[in-house]
Amino acid sequence: MKRLLFVAFVFASFNLQIVLAQGATTEDLLPKVFIIGDSISIGYAPYVTQMMKRDAVVKHNQGNAQHTGTGLKNINQWLGDTKWDVIHFNWGLWDFCYRSPETRAPGNTDKIHGSITTPLKQYEINLEQLVRRLEKTGAKLIWASTTVVPEGEACRFVGDDWKYNEVAARVMKAHGIKVDDLYKLTKGFPPGLFDGPGDVHYTHAGYKVIAAEVADSIRSALNEGM
Repeated sequence: MKRLLFVAFVFASFNLQIVLAQGATTEDLLPKVFIIGDSISIGYAPYVTQMMKRDAVVKHNQGNAQHTGTGLKNINQWLGDTKWDVIHFNWGLWDFCYRSPETRAPGNTDKIHGSITTPLKQYEINLEQLVRRLEKTGAKLIWASTTVVPEGEACRFVGDDWKYNEVAARVMKAHGIKVDDLYKLTKGFPPGLFDGPGDVHYTHAGYKVIAAEVADSIRSALNEGM
C-alpha cells in the first residue's frame, strides 16, 4: 500500500513539473472559486482568499453586487469566460432596503418615507432567473443566506431579513442548492462584532468569523468533487 502511494505521489509530482514547465502557474492548477455579493462579502472575501490560498483561487465580482436587479444586468459580465468550480453567492440586504430620492441620507436610505428596492415576490422571480443562469456555468453553487439586520438599522426593518431568507431558501431547495447559513451565524454575534449599533456591517474580527464559515462551506463543496 505504501509503495502504491509513493508511486502515485511521484507520478503526480512529475506531471506537475511538466505542466509548470509548459508555462502554467500553480494558481492555474488550483480550483477557481467565485464569490458574488454586496459589501458584506466584500468585507469577508479577502479573509476567505487568505484562508484558502493553498486550496483555491478565490475571486469576488467586480464592485458591489447590490440587489438582484443589478445582478440580472451584470451577471454575464461578472462570470466572464472563467470555468468556475464553485460559486458562493448572495443578494438580499440591498433588495429589502428602503430608499427615497428626496432624502439626503447616504444612499437615499429612508425606511419611513422611502420604498423597498425589490418587493418580496419580485425578489423571488429575480433570484430564480439568477440561479438558472448560474446553473449554466456547471459550477457547484452555494447560497449564502442574508446576514442579520440589527435593531435600529437605518433603511431596513428587523424581520425582513428572515422573510427574504425564507423565499431564497425555497428557491434553493427547488434547485438542490446547498445553503451556507450566514443568517444563523450572524444572528448569534455579540454587539462587539458589529461595526456599530444598528449597523449591518462588521468589524475585522466579525468578518474573519464569517470568512471561516464561508471557507469551510467552499472546501466541503470542493471535496465533494474529489
